[in-house]
Amino acid sequence: MGIVWSRKRTILAAAILFIVVLGVSLFFALQKPVTIAVDGKIIKSGVFFTSTVDAVLEKEAIELGNHDRVQPSLNSKVKKSTRIVVTRAFPVKVIADGSSKEIITTPISIKEAIRLAGFELGEKDIVKTVPVPKTVPNQEIEVIRVTENEVKVEEPIPCGVERTSDNTLERGLTKTISAGKDGLTKNTVRITYHNGQEVKREVINSETLVEPKNRVIAMGTITAVSRGNQLLNFREARYMEASAYTYTGNRTATGRNPEVGMVAVDPQVIPMGSRMYIEGYGFARAADTGGSIKGNRLDIFLEDRSQCLNWGRRTVKVYLLD
Repeated sequence: MGIVWSRKRTILAAAILFIVVLGVSLFFALQKPVTIAVDGKIIKSGVFFTSTVDAVLEKEAIELGNHDRVQPSLNSKVKKSTRIVVTRAFPVKVIADGSSKEIITTPISIKEAIRLAGFELGEKDIVKTVPVPKTVPNQEIEVIRVTENEVKVEEPIPCGVERTSDNTLERGLTKTISAGKDGLTKNTVRITYHNGQEVKREVINSETLVEPKNRVIAMGTITAVSRGNQLLNFREARYMEASAYTYTGNRTATGRNPEVGMVAVDPQVIPMGSRMYIEGYGFARAADTGGSIKGNRLDIFLEDRSQCLNWGRRTVKVYLLD
């Protein structure tokens, strides 16, 4: 009897073990593997065939915000190897028309974010934001309103200049033959505004009302003249304003005592040391400078104060000699 009882117990234990193993196998066999992607993490799980996406997330203690997106939808039945993707929503600020609005959204297009914020995007409006195809957390989107206006504007057309040679005039001197006249045009101007501020003007059409007339100037060509029975060869002649000074006890800019024939000039106009002939004064050399002698001005040296007073200030023709 003992041997029989022992054999029965062994068979019973084997049967129980078989049932347990079978139950465990069935338990795992009836579960489906699923993958959850959330917050940059991948979670592996297994669920029974009757489970929904919502139940899987609850099982894994994954909480959802009001604007979070889940794919597949929460009430979808879980299939084998289902991949559940949770996309978190985040804040995005949209600025337009002097106001701003914050929306909470998952990644969407920039245009859709603007629409969700309650703003309409015009055809020519400019969107200022980071260069991304879809919204990102804490993104700021600014809509710049672009408007245009066309106006008619009359503007002068500057006259051109024509130059011609004159063999009766010294080189460096000019003579106006014809004063010329500006023309007049009517331009259609397109003005572009960004948020009400003008940013660009462009002429899109132009109509000439009055044709301009060019100014005609004669250019001297003579390079030699006779003065006091003496032939002067020069490289240039010009009209200059001349004043006079006398000895004050100071030396010239070249370190010499002033004397007749020395002239103070602007070195930017006439280089120091230049030889010249000044009508009404005679031969001279640029040997001095002066604080008030700028541009086409010069200061001639005379022996005494009375001569300077008699000279005064006058316009003279100056020949810069070769």
